[in-house]
Amino acid sequence: EVSRIIQDNCQSCHQPGQIGPMSFTSYEEVRPWAPLIKMRVEQREMPPYQYDHDVGVQELKNDWRMEQEDVDTIVAWVEAGAPLGNPEELPPPVDYPEVGEWRLADELGPPDHVIKSSAWDVPANGQDLWWEPEVDSGITESRCIKAIETLPSKDAHGSTHHANSHFMSQDENGNWFPSGRLSEYAYGKLGEKVPEGACRKAPANSKVGWSIHYYPDGNAVADDQVSVGIWYHDEEDNFNEEEAYTQDLTLYFLDGGGDYLIPPHGKLMTQGFHSFDHPVRIDSWQPHLHLRGVAMSMEVFYPETGRKEVLSQASNWNAGWNHSHTYEDGFQPLIPAGATIILTAWFDNTANNPLNPDPDQWVGAGQRTTDEMSHAWIAVTHLDDDGYEKMLTERAERDQRNMATR
Repeated sequence: EVSRIIQDNCQSCHQPGQIGPMSFTSYEEVRPWAPLIKMRVEQREMPPYQYDHDVGVQELKNDWRMEQEDVDTIVAWVEAGAPLGNPEELPPPVDYPEVGEWRLADELGPPDHVIKSSAWDVPANGQDLWWEPEVDSGITESRCIKAIETLPSKDAHGSTHHANSHFMSQDENGNWFPSGRLSEYAYGKLGEKVPEGACRKAPANSKVGWSIHYYPDGNAVADDQVSVGIWYHDEEDNFNEEEAYTQDLTLYFLDGGGDYLIPPHGKLMTQGFHSFDHPVRIDSWQPHLHLRGVAMSMEVFYPETGRKEVLSQASNWNAGWNHSHTYEDGFQPLIPAGATIILTAWFDNTANNPLNPDPDQWVGAGQRTTDEMSHAWIAVTHLDDDGYEKMLTERAERDQRNMATR
């Protein structure tokens, strides 16, 4: 039973060649770490998934949070002396994707289309570095995207801090302009899936602009390339592009553009406010802070009633893990026209923050790893009034059915 829990929740990172600092693929490997495992799972530090259990929408896709029953099983096992049990009842080993392989491929197969950044030499040591090439997308037909995954190379996996990409199209005069976000990657992120009934467009005859942030980790990599894989809808999906609503992935700032300073041994809170003149559906929410960031929340304020509602909150932020919290179909927040999304972030520049490299420093907003950031990536599906009302009705009917079966 404990082996199954370790397989389901730990081994994808804790195996040879992966990012976990120790391997958990056998009893002999796990046993010495049993007390630490107990502490980490009790404190909800592992598996690393910064999303509160007791506030906001709890129905999430690819949710890494461990079930309380499994936490209790681990705790009881360790308190019993971490016994082996009957080796014949151990489950068979699991084959996980290696570093440098597409993690969505197990579910979706290989990508339909792959776009690579142009090659660049990553040094072994030095300060933060940025590589911002533009490449042809190779897309010959405009299509709706089903899923996206950005994949650093195997050799530069540890030094690729983030890799953002956007489409560029030509106007009638031949000038190139940004025409929509393709993907966003930060260390620890899996990928993005576009929900049913939404279309994030991959335009034909486009370019892709990259913004890749490297932070040298002691490993020099020559001719490094970051890849982005695109999965399209196929005939089995019964996807109707003409009826789909437009979805985009947008960067929402919480600080008015980055004009703030956190004093030595001090704390700070920043906020951002965003409204739409039409109803929208929030499909995913991804906080982004750096080493002094400790928490972020997303709320919605309804001006007609004065009511405020927490949609999502991450009270244990860790810059080493950037998750796109994707809501389950039918549970994505529906935001009426005129309502205000409130994003709030908290920073701790004191010695009480275990990730703080130097509490004696003034910390400002900036692009370096030792600077701070205060924004969120949010996937938004733009609705019309009919679509909004239809979704509300479907959810009300679902809730009524659930109540009737209780």
